Amino acid sequence: MEGRIKMKKIGFIGTGVMGASIVKHLLKAGYPVAVYNRTKSKTDELIAKGATWHETPASVTKESDVVFTIVGYPKDVEEVYLGKNGILQEATPDKILVDMTTSTPTLAKKLFNKGQKLNIQVLDAPVSGGDLGAKNGTLTIMVGGNEEAYRQVEPIFEVFSGKVKLQGLAGSGQHTKMANQIMIAGTMTGMTELLIYANAAGLNLESVLDTVGGGSAQNWSLTNYAPRILKEDFTAGFFVKHFVKDLKIALDEAKKMEIQLPGTSLAEKLYEKLEEQGDGDDGTQALIKLWWPEGKAIPEND
Repeated sequence: MEGRIKMKKIGFIGTGVMGASIVKHLLKAGYPVAVYNRTKSKTDELIAKGATWHETPASVTKESDVVFTIVGYPKDVEEVYLGKNGILQEATPDKILVDMTTSTPTLAKKLFNKGQKLNIQVLDAPVSGGDLGAKNGTLTIMVGGNEEAYRQVEPIFEVFSGKVKLQGLAGSGQHTKMANQIMIAGTMTGMTELLIYANAAGLNLESVLDTVGGGSAQNWSLTNYAPRILKEDFTAGFFVKHFVKDLKIALDEAKKMEIQLPGTSLAEKLYEKLEEQGDGDDGTQALIKLWWPEGKAIPEND
């Protein structure tokens, strides 16, 4: 670590559900952190813990050695990096830029190439693990880009991750995240259908979850989201609207590669329907509302 990065100054743009928890880990580890978020109030707690507020992404970048971004959509990434007062206005060859937004591989390559022209390294490093992974510092990070830049940032990644790995060239991190989201689409729809079926059969849902969770059906969605559903807790660990975005990206990339993903296609349609009925700001476990409109099991008649 001595030959990599010491206690670098970190810039962090995007302090929502995921970003705020990551910044807390960085502050706890002793890193100086400059922050920016479109809604300043979302940085208040972080500022109270020692982060410094900046008015623009460019200002954050000017004061930082490594700049992390985790925002909502690809268009937000473009605005933060390429827009007025954006990151690349102040980025210099001594800085490393890391986008952790789940975005498109195409945009990741675009930012990498723009960085190359300025002799700046840009990594795409989307994360998985949701709000719990961010809070617990156990996120999985999938990285694409230059290996030397990755090695320099790796000690910082380790502060808030349980697993981090370089997947390949620019865009590889985003492609790996798409593979991850394809799997999540299957486990979320499967978990939802498990509850619908078990309830229709008149089974005790808590007993069913306790039992099947100890067998081959065990998975992250079942362990972490099914109990929330039974508590009627649809707080977003990961927003429905962002999952719709991710699945659309995955399907667009699949189309480019001329492959069919029927399960993912169905999941995207279901989540898009959920968003259209007004549940886009709920967590992905809210998929159950397509069957249980009130968010709780519908009693079955004997």
